[in-house]
Amino acid sequence: MEEKLRGALLDHRRFVMSSFAGVTVLDGHNQCHCEMSGIYASAGVDAGYHLLIVKGYSRTKEFFPTGENITSGHFVVGGHDWLLEYYPNGLDPSCADYISVYLTLLYDSDVDEEDVEVKFSFSLINQVEKQMPMYIRGTKTYSFSSSVPMWGISKFVRRDALEQSPDLISDCFTIRCDIMVCKDPKTKDDAGGTLPDIHQHFSNLLDDKLGADVAFEVGGETFAAHRCVLAARSTVFRAQLFGPMKEGTATSSIIQIKDMEAKVFRALLSFVYTDSFPEMYKDIMEENHMIDFEEQEQADEAVDDEMSEAVEPGQEEHEIWLQDLLVAADRYDLQRLKFICEKRLSECIGVNSVAATLALAEKHHCHGLKEACLEFIQVQSPSRLKRVMATSGWEHIITTYPSVLNEFIAKLIASRRK
Repeated sequence: MEEKLRGALLDHRRFVMSSFAGVTVLDGHNQCHCEMSGIYASAGVDAGYHLLIVKGYSRTKEFFPTGENITSGHFVVGGHDWLLEYYPNGLDPSCADYISVYLTLLYDSDVDEEDVEVKFSFSLINQVEKQMPMYIRGTKTYSFSSSVPMWGISKFVRRDALEQSPDLISDCFTIRCDIMVCKDPKTKDDAGGTLPDIHQHFSNLLDDKLGADVAFEVGGETFAAHRCVLAARSTVFRAQLFGPMKEGTATSSIIQIKDMEAKVFRALLSFVYTDSFPEMYKDIMEENHMIDFEEQEQADEAVDDEMSEAVEPGQEEHEIWLQDLLVAADRYDLQRLKFICEKRLSECIGVNSVAATLALAEKHHCHGLKEACLEFIQVQSPSRLKRVMATSGWEHIITTYPSVLNEFIAKLIASRRK
């Protein structure tokens, strides 16, 4: 366990320009047993991350009902004291099927402190894209104050999804919280503590179209871009614009792209220029329903039963968008974008969408996504399995990918023998 954690920390230090701000181990068997590492971010560091390791997850789920939390130890980032709050059964009844996670600023009641502007991101430890500087920098800024000291995600991850995912190992999983305290730029006279902004520069280049020398027509919309940027990022664009596939070399030419929606190509271009996962609906995706605690207290939504699978507003459209973006990433050989789409899709598998997602995974050689779909189907109850088999996606698998059914049957037999 310790060696695995040490390796993970080293890996993440390579990816994220922030300082390690300690680790808390919550032991479900002892309800709340915290161990803080001897390493802390110094008070002058503006960006840092803390690891919350939940051991004995099933015990925390059993002992802490909806509305009750376990807190991490205190840690320091940007000169401020923080702690994490973990709700195994959700913050309130509206998110009782989810794990809720919140970040809390600890104020000194004897000191009149100013509001603290912060960007932060929660992720499971293998969600590397959510820990990249450009991701954290691109998230919304939240104002922590003595009156509103807590912000977070009420629906961080569905418990059933976590329990079927590879993130839960031996009843243990790890949440990583990346924090960037936003300093007043007038108080800084050098680049110390700041994050690289080259992605923003390239995003501006895409937006203002300065020096654009190629255009694409997609779904009735025209997109201006820069040949060299596209060629540097995609071998397909390189061949299309400079190699044997070269078409429309004149500056005024417009390249037609068929079988793709404009919003998908826009997202693809955004990733090409910024190397950041593109936004579609912030209230559905990266922000992941970040809601003020006071507002969340007023929410009172019914918890769906087994026969009526909960579907968030816009979730179906979001999944279709992700599927289309994965296809586009594969088409233009953008492997990192394809991997991120694959990971996101594996986290939002549902009864109504799993068959279509499985067919997509088989067609585009997404092994991890395929395994996630097969494992999801494998653990469903007979009534939910019947619903899966009634979808058009399942019919498509039967007629187009019969070998996938053989794999599923083999897995089902093997699991029942154990």
